[in-house]
Amino acid sequence: MKEIDKNDLIYEDETLDDLQLKGIHIIQKKDAFRFGVDAVLLANFANIKRNSTVIDLCTGTGIVPFVIAGKTEARSILGIEIQEDFVDMANRSVKINNLDDRVQFICEDLKNLSALHQVEKADVVTVNPPYKLMSSGIKNPKDKLAIARHEVLCTLEDVIIASRKILKDNGRLYMVHRPERLADILCLMRKHRIEPKRIRLVHPNSQKAPNIVLVEGQRDGGAFLKFEKPLYVYNDEGKYSEEIDKIYGRS
Repeated sequence: MKEIDKNDLIYEDETLDDLQLKGIHIIQKKDAFRFGVDAVLLANFANIKRNSTVIDLCTGTGIVPFVIAGKTEARSILGIEIQEDFVDMANRSVKINNLDDRVQFICEDLKNLSALHQVEKADVVTVNPPYKLMSSGIKNPKDKLAIARHEVLCTLEDVIIASRKILKDNGRLYMVHRPERLADILCLMRKHRIEPKRIRLVHPNSQKAPNIVLVEGQRDGGAFLKFEKPLYVYNDEGKYSEEIDKIYGRS
């Protein structure tokens, strides 16, 4: 069998970025949407046991599935994304990393519940959804960055409805979002019978308010909510904190 030439799978306007994790690389656009710390934090926040099935909604170019593939023994990881070119990039990254046996990406609208009914139910759902409301400063609803950042093609409630649809009984949902939407997240999770179980706030440093929130919920779980200690991205000297270095495999 002819070995794949990585250069054949990377286009001129793209980069191949090393995740510093078991040799895994990911294709991204040079001048378009690129993954941030929130996606990496989400992948690390999720508690994924050996042989688990995982579905990542709003997967983009697949950063969360690839980190999960490198850090866990999940049996299968499916990324679902509505933008075709992102799915194409993610599937080329699968080939580059020889992860065809564990990682797959499909182009689908998470609001299409009949299509979600066809996928294998998951032990774990992860999601890094658009953070901003449709009305908050959007200029071009067709712009790919707008779709990734604003609730153009799906709302927070759409994401939670889809998550319930594809979770197994007592399966876990892990979400990263903005703290100002926390009340919406908790209310909508309860509305659709995904019980909030764990919250962690992420701060730029010890002197600043949180700008990221990580939330875990359980499908049809009992009422008990735990707050974890804050996570600081930078220490007081302006360097990455010890925990962030550990998450990124730098210590």
